[in-house]
Amino acid sequence: MSHPVRIPADVDLHDRVLGPLTARQLAILAAAGAVLYLLWAATRTLVPLPVFAVLAVPLGAASAMLALGRRDGVPMDRLLLAAIGQRLAPRHRVTAPEGVRPVPTWLATAAHETAADTPGRNGSARSEQVAPSALRLPAEAVTDTGVIDLGADGLTVVAVAGTVNFALRTPAEQESLVASFGRYLHSLTAPVQVLVRTEHLDLSAPIAELRERAGGLPHPALEAAANEHADYLDQLGRQSNLLRRQVLLVLREPLGTAAPTDGLGGPGPLTVLTSLAGARRRQAGEHVDAGARRAAESRLVRRLGEAIELLSPAGITVTPLDAGQATAVLASACNPDSLLPPSAGLAGADDVITTTADPTEDDFDERQWS
Repeated sequence: MSHPVRIPADVDLHDRVLGPLTARQLAILAAAGAVLYLLWAATRTLVPLPVFAVLAVPLGAASAMLALGRRDGVPMDRLLLAAIGQRLAPRHRVTAPEGVRPVPTWLATAAHETAADTPGRNGSARSEQVAPSALRLPAEAVTDTGVIDLGADGLTVVAVAGTVNFALRTPAEQESLVASFGRYLHSLTAPVQVLVRTEHLDLSAPIAELRERAGGLPHPALEAAANEHADYLDQLGRQSNLLRRQVLLVLREPLGTAAPTDGLGGPGPLTVLTSLAGARRRQAGEHVDAGARRAAESRLVRRLGEAIELLSPAGITVTPLDAGQATAVLASACNPDSLLPPSAGLAGADDVITTTADPTEDDFDERQWS
């Protein structure tokens, strides 16, 4: 007779090697202790022990905080490495697949003179120069069907997933929802990401539509109520920072053929090594034929259909994004604080923009520059 075995909820919890310390924490503390011992051994004939203790206690406390401290669930050493990487990384990235070209001499001279004449926050002249670097995105293109091409990393498709109010359901309904979601998890044989995005909510379009349609209502009381509700939404948007959440289901498929899994839904060790070797060959210049991409795209379509079918009993509606919507999601993820809302109608980096010339504007420009 089999007995149930409880699995801890925190599957990402690191193994403890010595007492409550993990291998990472033990390595940091051991390295700090070794450095302090070597410093004491090198300076014990020159520096008294109390003086050395005054200098060693802050270093030991900083090492202990680095090894044992956490912020928002992230270890302090990883936060320190992330801060160093962010500091060393270029601050300004631009879309330039061909590389960033040097600034013309006359433009650099004019910018330097303007920066010298403009005082900074502390009253001194601004001398900081911005050196942009090329922006390398993993997504290379978006097909007409909404499939995102990741180059050597394969293909991916993004779908919007609906939400279910779990807390208001009865215990029997909650068990049914968990079982439906569990069936989908057990069917996974390739990577899947559930992404919850939080972005600013703009109510200007609904408010304008509400005011526009208020005049066509059959009763004056309904028109007054619609205008009052529009005023309330306008006041709500000005007084508070409105946010909305969007749940995205991201499916990724490599360009190679599907390989056996390890029995837990993930790829086996041999599969991982083979995929890494294939990625290196593709990065070295090996051409991937169109047949492999079509096969990967067909596998993505099949997996997306399985997700729609298995999540529908739980009340979760999965809607795949088309090319315009996928492009808008990628643009919003790359620039979340942009004042210009993402849209599929925006021109790309390689698009040629043409417009009808305005005679008045042309005359004004000629008078201005003559």
